[in-house]
Amino acid sequence: MIPRHFKLHWQTGQWITSGAQLALLVIGAQTESPLGWSVCLGLMALLSLWAWSGALKRRRAIADTPTSRIASAAQGYVELQGNGRPMAGLPLVSPLSGGSCLWYRNTTEQKDSENQWKVINRDESEASFVLDDGSGLCAVDPAGAEIHTRHKQQWSEGDYRHTEWTLREGDDIYVLGGFHTRGGGDALLDPAEDLKQVLAEWKRNPEELHRRFDLNGDGELDMEEWRLARQAARREVAQLHRQARAVPDIHLMGRPDGGRLYLIANLAPEKLTRRYGLWALFHLAVFFAALGALPWVWQQL
Repeated sequence: MIPRHFKLHWQTGQWITSGAQLALLVIGAQTESPLGWSVCLGLMALLSLWAWSGALKRRRAIADTPTSRIASAAQGYVELQGNGRPMAGLPLVSPLSGGSCLWYRNTTEQKDSENQWKVINRDESEASFVLDDGSGLCAVDPAGAEIHTRHKQQWSEGDYRHTEWTLREGDDIYVLGGFHTRGGGDALLDPAEDLKQVLAEWKRNPEELHRRFDLNGDGELDMEEWRLARQAARREVAQLHRQARAVPDIHLMGRPDGGRLYLIANLAPEKLTRRYGLWALFHLAVFFAALGALPWVWQQL
């Protein structure tokens, strides 16, 4: 069973795209027709243009976003680098290898009757982990992220083949995504609304309300007694707000708005930039090669 949440890795997508380009060449050759060649080369050019655009977009996003410190990062789209730690000191355990990690992606394949490997299960963790850059801590939610890692294991058990990718505790982690801070410092507090809620709560327990504020014991709260009750409620609201603002800030990194790139890697940003740049050059070369071959094909029509 393949879970719906599993997302095709972009790097894998590039190899699939390259395979599709090669397949179009094979199909074009098999048609032995100038028209067939024209269609295949046109599709190759469109596919290469799409892949080039994606690689260039990722390269620019990494190169154009400066690295921020967690303690002083602006709210919004930022780049962070730091040491990866498990949330609450409790690392994940990969269900395939049993090893501890911060994140995992697993694939299990089975050999079919034609001796071909067929994917029968894919799994990817979505538990958050912590990034520590020395200035502060940030919880990183990997859900929806494009993740690159240098940790890959593959092994076979009879007719089954397992592949595991992980991010490990202590890895130098690079994250590009949406940064938000939650906590006392930016808490949105409404004194008037909270005052109404406190008074409404008190009214639901009239015996306690009268015990505290019915000073003359007549069973009713007059104007002066009700004024005292409101003053006490304001003091309680003020105390609750002070406690809320004293809560330490919690920094969160997650998928950004607007469909922007969300990237997590245990590779240096310079290496990622170079990798995307090479893919962009490759697809651009294929695009121009396909376009350059079209005039020759049209001459054969």
